[in-house]
Amino acid sequence: MSQPFLPFALPEIGEDEIAEVVDTLRSGWVTTGPKTRRFEEAFTAFLGDPSIQSLAVNSATAGLHLALEAVGVGPGDEVITTTHTFTATAEVARYLGADVKLVDIDPATLCIDVDAVEVAITPRTKAVVPVHYAGRAADMQRLLAMAARRGLKVVEDAAHALPTTCDGKLIGTLASDACVFSFYANKTITTGEGGMVVTRDTGLAERMRVMRLHGMSRDAFDRFTAKVPSWYYEIVAPGYKYNLTDIASALGLHQLKRLPAFQQRREQIAARFHAGLRELPVILPPDAAPGDVHAWHLYVLRLAEGASIGRDALIERLFAAGIGCSVHYIPLHLQPYWRDRYGLQASDFPHSQRAYESMLSLPLYTRMTDADVQRVIAAVRSALAA
Repeated sequence: MSQPFLPFALPEIGEDEIAEVVDTLRSGWVTTGPKTRRFEEAFTAFLGDPSIQSLAVNSATAGLHLALEAVGVGPGDEVITTTHTFTATAEVARYLGADVKLVDIDPATLCIDVDAVEVAITPRTKAVVPVHYAGRAADMQRLLAMAARRGLKVVEDAAHALPTTCDGKLIGTLASDACVFSFYANKTITTGEGGMVVTRDTGLAERMRVMRLHGMSRDAFDRFTAKVPSWYYEIVAPGYKYNLTDIASALGLHQLKRLPAFQQRREQIAARFHAGLRELPVILPPDAAPGDVHAWHLYVLRLAEGASIGRDALIERLFAAGIGCSVHYIPLHLQPYWRDRYGLQASDFPHSQRAYESMLSLPLYTRMTDADVQRVIAAVRSALAA
């Protein structure tokens, strides 16, 4: 390895973020407080719809849990989601005592197959959790219409999807019951750990706000900043500890401002990959639908029939060349817990299984230089030609 190792992902943290965090530390308010409230307000403003309420949480997993609890998922219910996702998408239903029904993906988009969702519905089905995979929107127009027709709740897993659009609308502004974003370290913006739940339903927002912090009737910021003594609170539900700190929100305030520039750079890198790899025996990741925006959280390459080596060998060769890669994802039907609990077989999910066996995610992040991008392209070309 003659060059420094190029990691799979790195966050881009600037001086404004650092200064805001330092200001937070000096302010004396380091847990959920004024900067978290500002971050929530800024997120709603970014979405451009004042009817939306944004609730900051300490992870997208927490947000999904809160949203499913708020829409009424509980023991005896079923929640449908895709097998081709990280386990967090599904595990939150199990937290609530509900069962999970996994379905296959559309082989072109790698997002949830809406036809498969409809086939999977039973009288026990309460909700559907679509995943906007890699930054491309799922077929939400069809899914929302189907859910409305069948009386199902929809909670979007938008961990990959900021600032994705669908039919010209930002993800987060569609007609779903709730939508959950992730600010994990490798996402399109980061707070280190963290997420945001958005909804237009004031009842759902209030329930999630209460459950976010121990089921308390008032949060600490309201109680400790009131102008009259306000120490009293009531526990109205057995809630969770899912609040986002002001230290994390300080990062988010400036990351959100930089999102348009981040998005432009991700699109540039994806375009360079497209141009440099399209002649190889590979399947390039799908672009957004015409007129829409792909967030390009991930650049997922699939080996085509006739490739000279397999996926695992390609990853090994790229690693030997000093380039970090990953796989998104090992499908849930292959994971011991999900496989054994529900008796799942790979043959039940042919599109996800086939995609998994041939896919790898190349580095794609805003700190990559043009030379870094070209290095990845050259390494992939060399590995497949060897």
